[in-house]
Amino acid sequence: MPKTAIAAAVAAASFVAFVVWILSGWTHGRAFTATDDVILVVASGAAALASARTACGFHGRTRAAWSALTFGLVAYAGGQIVWAFRELVAGERPFPSLADAFFLTFPASACVALLLFRHRATRSSDWRILLDGGIVAGSLFACSWALVMSQVFHAGAASRFEFALLMAYPVWDVVLVTVACVVLVSAEPGQRFEMSLVTLGLAAMALADSGYAYLSTRGEYFSGSVVDIGWVAGLLLLAVAAVAGRHARPDQLTAEELPGWASVWVPYAPLMTAVVVVAAQPPEELASGPLLPLGVLTLVAVMVRQFLAVSENRRLVSVVAQQALHDPLTGLGNRSLFNERLGHAVEVHEGTVALIVMDINDFKLVNDSLGHPVGDELLLRAGERIAGCVRAGDTVARLGGDEFAVLIEGEVAHAEVVAHRIVEAFDRPFLVGGQELLIRPSVGLAIAVPGGPEVSGEELLRQADVAMYSAKRSRTGGVHTYNAEMQLADGPDAERLRRPPSQGSSGAAVVRLLGELRHAIEKFELTVVYQPKFDLRTGVIVGVEALVRWPHPERGLLGPEEFLPLVRRHGLMGALTDVVVNKALDDALLWHQGGFAIPVAVNLFAPSMANPELPQTISRALSERSLGAAALTVEITEDLFLENVDRTRSVLAGLRKSGIRIAIDDFGSGYSALSYLRDLPIDEVKLDREFIAPILVDTRAAAVVRAVLNLAGELGLTTVAEGIEDAATAGWLREHGCQVGQGYYYSPALSLENLLELLRSGSEKGRFDPPDVAKVEVWR
Repeated sequence: MPKTAIAAAVAAASFVAFVVWILSGWTHGRAFTATDDVILVVASGAAALASARTACGFHGRTRAAWSALTFGLVAYAGGQIVWAFRELVAGERPFPSLADAFFLTFPASACVALLLFRHRATRSSDWRILLDGGIVAGSLFACSWALVMSQVFHAGAASRFEFALLMAYPVWDVVLVTVACVVLVSAEPGQRFEMSLVTLGLAAMALADSGYAYLSTRGEYFSGSVVDIGWVAGLLLLAVAAVAGRHARPDQLTAEELPGWASVWVPYAPLMTAVVVVAAQPPEELASGPLLPLGVLTLVAVMVRQFLAVSENRRLVSVVAQQALHDPLTGLGNRSLFNERLGHAVEVHEGTVALIVMDINDFKLVNDSLGHPVGDELLLRAGERIAGCVRAGDTVARLGGDEFAVLIEGEVAHAEVVAHRIVEAFDRPFLVGGQELLIRPSVGLAIAVPGGPEVSGEELLRQADVAMYSAKRSRTGGVHTYNAEMQLADGPDAERLRRPPSQGSSGAAVVRLLGELRHAIEKFELTVVYQPKFDLRTGVIVGVEALVRWPHPERGLLGPEEFLPLVRRHGLMGALTDVVVNKALDDALLWHQGGFAIPVAVNLFAPSMANPELPQTISRALSERSLGAAALTVEITEDLFLENVDRTRSVLAGLRKSGIRIAIDDFGSGYSALSYLRDLPIDEVKLDREFIAPILVDTRAAAVVRAVLNLAGELGLTTVAEGIEDAATAGWLREHGCQVGQGYYYSPALSLENLLELLRSGSEKGRFDPPDVAKVEVWR
């Protein structure tokens, strides 16, 4: 804090110089008075300016607090100017005068500033502190009156008005210092230094005011008196506090304030002292002086203070109970409240009890990429949306992390409506951290109906959890309702599901793109294009390969290389495969109805081959469209390691048994290709384009391709060459026994409409005519 240190050094030097000047007696007469008045004007102006500059650097309560203190210091400076004018120019007695109105404005404004500095304050606690100050001020004034001031007043040292005005200074100061001390005790760590300086400054000015009042009643005060040292010290301390306050950053989130012991004994210790002192006074003194009305006012203040204390204690008890059962971030119920209500609902079980459990997909990616504050904001907004989907009697809770739960009692249909309403609530993007993120939940639903099997609350929660993980595994969105056959996978895919997603390279852009990709998959907004596969001997189209594209609303048409890494990294391959298979079969139905009985090849993610239900799922999709098994070829990407070969072999055998052909795609791009040929029931081998491209110029590459073609022939496998770019390559492959080829030389990937046009225009239902290549390129 270099600025604070500099300000403190300047203030200390100025104070020492002022004290030396006052005590030395170097200046006398009118020059002494004028110099003292000017110094006080400058000191109060400097403090006001420092406070104003600090106020400009904040907002909210902190700005209001420094602004209130600035107003009080400006008023104090105005009082000093009026005092100096009356004393030096008008030649009049400065007390009493308009200056007193300015001076007494300062403690009132300072009290307001102190209350605003308390960031954890409530309205009742603010009033309690003010009442504490009033009780202490009344008690000390009663002691002062009984011991000293009554004699001074009865001696006729001042008129009643002047005496009341003089007493206003110490009374206000007692209130002010009391409030300052209580605020200092409860100050946050980031505020304590400057609040200590403020308290010391106010205490110094209070001592000076008390000395001024005493000397004035005796007619002994003059400008340049020793008591002026207190005012200068206080103003300089306030100026340094303002400079130090520019570096303070009070915590935004703090625990609920609990009253300390200081707030208990501060008002009552001086009150008991005052009772003892006043009780010793003669009865006539109590009847004639201000002690009786003052005592009544003090008693009323004590009663109001106690009422506020009781109200505050009841509020704090309510807050503690609230915090014990609610999540501090979202304000929703916590696990304790949820378990209590779930146990009660299941125990009573008079109607249907439904439980919805959900978590936020890719939440860890949001935390890691955008930071935990953005993650917290996302949880808060998600909780608000979930709470907005339920009835008043339903229980919404945050179970921990990014997991939420909803407990619903009533009809089954209502529970299903709420679950789907929650999913739809996430269709709108979240605006968090200045980013617009499209986030999806995985939602599981478990239902206990009257007359059904008895389930405990713990079992119902487990069922909803299983359903949620089923939704997360499927990656298809929507609501997954628990059934007896639904189990969490115990194989490698489940372990992959539980592992946190890998960190993307571009933070917010990855999160945003991932949300948009999920939306596109769920809404079937992806498109499929088809690259024809030609018989290298006859030129007839013998099949097509389905290739996915993403028509992004802002980035244009994206190829698979631009989003497939994201799909694989975040477990979306299953959902993407469902989209591509269904779109491809829908389109295949159209060309089959048009008389073109050619199969479509769809690439499947290798781990999905471990799903024992895959053959039934694909057979059902074919039968729904009245397509035969020969209409589909399943391609496995060889460069993705098959982690459970035994289960994969069983799944592939089921597919082949139903008549679906199996192909290994990108053969040669990995390291286990030969073992796949040996261990897996396959029909086709697709040679990777990296193998095909150099065969005309690289004898080693040509030898490898020739060996693979011969091996495939020995095993009775169809060979398909990818990436054929010219006639020479096509001729070489044809001569060495490759049966099928695809690539830009024959045709680029085509939309459905262009593919149908190509099929119709072929002289023999798709015979390839090389001059048409330019024409085909236009259809791309």
